[in-house]
Amino acid sequence: MTRKYIDCREFPSDMNCTVALAADSDKELLEAAVQHAVAIHQHQDTPELRTQLQQLFKVGTPPVEAPAK
Repeated sequence: MTRKYIDCREFPSDMNCTVALAADSDKELLEAAVQHAVAIHQHQDTPELRTQLQQLFKVGTPPVEAPAK
């Protein structure tokens, strides 16, 4: 199993979100990312959102420092 992550710091937002999420399974990471997107960023939980989020997964763990924009 390969650890994967998604990092909000890579995407511009009005709130300058600093959350990064990581998990050992795609399913677990997707559920956490969807919950975050809905609760914090006010997105709707749709199949399209889930597909978009999965396409943003990266292998490894998020860097400690915010990625350069």
